[in-house]
Amino acid sequence: MSDASVNDTVIQTEGLRKVYHMGQTEVHALRGVDITVTRGEMIAVMGASGSGKSTLMNILGCLDTPTSGTYHLDGVRVDGLSRDQLADVRNQKIGFVFQGFNLLARTSALENVELPLLYDRQRRFKNTKEQAAWALEQVGLGDRTDHHPSELSGGQQQRVAIARALVTQPSLLLADEPTGNLDHRTSIEVMALFQELNDQGITILLVTHEHDIAGYHRRIIEVRDGHILRDHPVAECRIARSYLEQLDAEEPVGAL
Repeated sequence: MSDASVNDTVIQTEGLRKVYHMGQTEVHALRGVDITVTRGEMIAVMGASGSGKSTLMNILGCLDTPTSGTYHLDGVRVDGLSRDQLADVRNQKIGFVFQGFNLLARTSALENVELPLLYDRQRRFKNTKEQAAWALEQVGLGDRTDHHPSELSGGQQQRVAIARALVTQPSLLLADEPTGNLDHRTSIEVMALFQELNDQGITILLVTHEHDIAGYHRRIIEVRDGHILRDHPVAECRIARSYLEQLDAEEPVGAL
């Protein structure tokens, strides 16, 4: 692999396997997974419960380690790193977005977003509040910095969560069912935001069980029984912003 291709590769896995021991039983969650993700891709990962997709995402997010195989993240081999080293990798190279938002209830939007910066042992950002304010601007919430989660809608709370994921300027954004707690329109608004961030060059890997949400990505990886069942480009990627404009045009006059 050339230096140029290495620099363009965010994720490279070879032969990833994960075996869990449940008493006398071995559960093979991953059975030799090979994935390459290049910088700037936007990929949906799909699979039924028990397919191995959650195990795969936990390993890609450095929340778990493989039983065997190799994993390079942004040019760094991370399988085999210590717990502290993995924590540093997570903080510096990965942004996480979850279905349940995971915001601190008694903390402002700015302080929620600032939190990952306070755990950065490298102290890459000197003015953490300024960096947090920048991240909130990126998701359209620059005027909500002092609001607490209870003062924000579900869609706004998820935007705060996305800002928190962006604040360290990671190499990879991992989103686990980020639209699972949102209504249809708000889900599309969040997907529009993800597409805008991806247009800026941010690499996004999103887990979803919803086929319509997967359709907003340029590539879909389907997982079944610990294997990659299919890995294919999306022929016609849906544009969330265009769909929102269509919904607005269809909304009856006088509707609330």
